Amino acid sequence: MNSRKKVIVTGFEPFGEHVVNSSWAAVQELERLGLGEAVDLYVCEIPVEYKAIGSLLPSLWKEHRPELVVHVGVSGLATTVTLEKCGHNKGYKRLDNCSFCPASQWCMEDGPDCLKSVLDMDTISRKVNDSDIGITASVSEDAGRYLCDYTYYTSLYLGQGRAAFVHVPPLGKPYSRQDLGRGLQAVVQEMLKLQEGNHSEEDLCKCAVNRIVTTHDD
Repeated sequence: MNSRKKVIVTGFEPFGEHVVNSSWAAVQELERLGLGEAVDLYVCEIPVEYKAIGSLLPSLWKEHRPELVVHVGVSGLATTVTLEKCGHNKGYKRLDNCSFCPASQWCMEDGPDCLKSVLDMDTISRKVNDSDIGITASVSEDAGRYLCDYTYYTSLYLGQGRAAFVHVPPLGKPYSRQDLGRGLQAVVQEMLKLQEGNHSEEDLCKCAVNRIVTTHDD
């Protein structure tokens, strides 16, 4: 039985003032570092385009069937590695790299206004901050109503909450690409540990239910 985990991590192409997008630089550094021998890591640079994301993400989820998808984006306002708790369905008015935005300003027409990750970002942030890697993590509930938020909501919708989004600062403000890659590695590893713990709790609950059913059958 194959116990290896499949994880997809994406970064964005350049846009606007971000001629070098630190999100993709961080993901490339993560690819170099890896996530351990038990994890199959697939990285992907995604376009800053609504239509491209609408077709790319469903194919990534279907083709790879990952345990977890982590999207990484740059924020000019960020000074920490910021873990986003949720994605939003409406309010997409800003034009993408192709000067396009959805006429409806929606992500998924039949989706709820907000979707949350199954991962406890507060716990993950605390564990990263308690480590000695020299990276500060924080949490947020607003991913910005642009391609970052749009991408996150889409993955949360497709993956039934098994997705995460991480905002990183621009390079050198204050972290280098090596710093960001190391921080991203720590964040994703904590996510996987938490996800594994959640699965273990679910298995224990199922065993308890099975014992109760068996007892009643007797």
